[in-house]
Amino acid sequence: MKRPSFKTQAFVLRFINYGESDCIVTFFTREFGKLRGIAKGARRSRKRFSNAIEPFSHSILLFSRRGEGGLAIIENCDVINHYPGIRSDLGKIMTASYMIDLIDQFTAEGKKSSGIFQLLDDFLKLLETGNSLEETTRFFELRLLMLSGYEPVFERCVICNTPLDKINTAFFDATRGGIRCSLCYRDDQSCIPVSTGTIKTLLMGKQTEINRMHRLVLSERSLKESRYIFRHFIRHILGRELKSLRVLDEIRKMI
Repeated sequence: MKRPSFKTQAFVLRFINYGESDCIVTFFTREFGKLRGIAKGARRSRKRFSNAIEPFSHSILLFSRRGEGGLAIIENCDVINHYPGIRSDLGKIMTASYMIDLIDQFTAEGKKSSGIFQLLDDFLKLLETGNSLEETTRFFELRLLMLSGYEPVFERCVICNTPLDKINTAFFDATRGGIRCSLCYRDDQSCIPVSTGTIKTLLMGKQTEINRMHRLVLSERSLKESRYIFRHFIRHILGRELKSLRVLDEIRKMI
């Protein structure tokens, strides 16, 4: 019996070589969520898979499978966007690599999320055309956390519910997933001090339309604070720090 074929848009999250000529590729698709498939002869056939299975490539994917489990058979990939503007810049390459690494960690195989798919699409385009790598990364992290069900509480103290505009000094508590006011801080060394100005800018970034994101600028202080709190929070959620983030740190020191 012939296997049914499916067609969908997809981003490449990662791939590994398999055997002498095949590749096993992990995609994040619009209709099927995260999907793993085997691309037969991918390392020999430039015509069928040219540029299409490189990390963060955006393609039209044609695949078949026998059932919900197991590897899909990748029949063809046609590139929509290879992001030459990203691939020509080392900082952008590593930022995009970090983004897809986060997508890989925060999504489950076979679980559709059109919101996260659109987020990746929007922010890769933003990354390609813009120069604010740090701001782009921070707002991507924030929106991914929101869509994944881990939205940090910035509007109020997570303990006493004091609203942000009544808080003079805030502290981010990763274990509670939000900020504490100074009265609820209690000298907890696991909390991270953060200015209310940083928090207010991040809150603006939650709702700002993608074509206006370039207007949001984080000060040097806010960049440092937001980088630290998101790094700490994501590490708390995942239980480890991503290798791609450590590499991005090294690249940031070079550029």
